Amino acid sequence: MKLGSFSISLAVKDLNTSATFYKKLGFEEFGGDAEHNWLMLRNGDHVIGLFQGMFENNILTFNPGWDQNGNNLDSFIDVREIQQKLIEQGITLNSEADKTTTGPANISLTDPDGNQILIDQHR
Repeated sequence: MKLGSFSISLAVKDLNTSATFYKKLGFEEFGGDAEHNWLMLRNGDHVIGLFQGMFENNILTFNPGWDQNGNNLDSFIDVREIQQKLIEQGITLNSEADKTTTGPANISLTDPDGNQILIDQHR
């Protein structure tokens, strides 16, 4: 099952301190809005989102419809189809996409160790 691009969304205490730290590791800012407490950083194909005050725990994030550079893919598996496959496999979802809609939607689930997973389709 192709889930789209991958990033980790980090819940940070201080956006500027975290951004400075990751920039020292070679990450470069390529998106987000510091005034709204979030930034996107990239180091090669590796993407980290920094989010201050938006959620409590780190989240593994997948984006159907995007490649690892955030470019739109010509074809991709819609999040609603991913949702259906997960349900058929007996995976419990924390939140579901409305099956009657198209376009942007997301689902969330938790792995056996308590890690949050977000599958977030933006188009």
